[in-house]
Amino acid sequence: MANCAWSDRVLQLLRRMNNFHLPGSCRASCCRFEVNGAQVGWIPPHVASLLTRYPEVFSPPRDGAVSLCHSLDSYGRRSEAVDAVLQTLRREDSLSCLKGWRDEKYSVMPKFSDPPLMWMERAATSLFGVKRYGVHINGYIVSDSGEVSMWLARRSPTKQTYPGLLDNLAAGGLAAGVGVKQTLVKECQEEACIPAAIAEKAHPVSTVSYTYEEEDGVFAEGQFVFDLELPLDFKPRIGDGEVQDFYLLPIDKVKELLATDDFKPNCAMVVLDFLMRHSFIDPDTEPCYQEFVAGLHQTLE
Repeated sequence: MANCAWSDRVLQLLRRMNNFHLPGSCRASCCRFEVNGAQVGWIPPHVASLLTRYPEVFSPPRDGAVSLCHSLDSYGRRSEAVDAVLQTLRREDSLSCLKGWRDEKYSVMPKFSDPPLMWMERAATSLFGVKRYGVHINGYIVSDSGEVSMWLARRSPTKQTYPGLLDNLAAGGLAAGVGVKQTLVKECQEEACIPAAIAEKAHPVSTVSYTYEEEDGVFAEGQFVFDLELPLDFKPRIGDGEVQDFYLLPIDKVKELLATDDFKPNCAMVVLDFLMRHSFIDPDTEPCYQEFVAGLHQTLE
């Protein structure tokens, strides 16, 4: 049987990353965020009360929902009006997440396949609980004897979020108007100096979805997961400074680290997905196998 302490730690991780779905979360008191009649997020109560100061942009809460005003009837008008409000709130310095302003535009839509209704500054997305998407790449090698080892990155100590923790080989958020494969190639080049000719061989294999709440709001995220088998003689190099080091580790060591506080939580989920898909964790020996699968694919309605 699997190590019960290890399984318990992984379950704790999955519960933490899906705590918005658990009893006692703020979900019951959140307002739906609606744009053009479609729900695109969840607004926590403290944010909804702030938005009442901007009636020309946000309608007052009604029937459990906050909507953009009908006069904001285009992608551009919605985006610019909301951004002006966020810039004002940023200057007031009352919302801690806006201190991490990135000047990155994220698309806002009900589902990934839907046309975007507007864009929003990345740092503000948790205030509205809008879905954020990203790309994560599992880099690994297979030795001549068939043993699998995985490349992990350690985040720079100067990163805004989760400084110094273990990360996937490369990863990044999906900016408005930028495709999944384009983001993959870009992040591989920028973070790990992986040439496009190698990065483009990555295979889309899965998605990992979760929703959690913190002081900064609601984080609803979906990650597109890719596997990239690297040449045995290839070594990633530090690129844009977001990484301080790379490690090539045997799978047993990776699995051990997964249940520690040394991993960035969502990256640990991506690695867990890799271990399960490649049969390093299987249902005959892992009693929490089904719970793991469910925790990796929690969608927000």
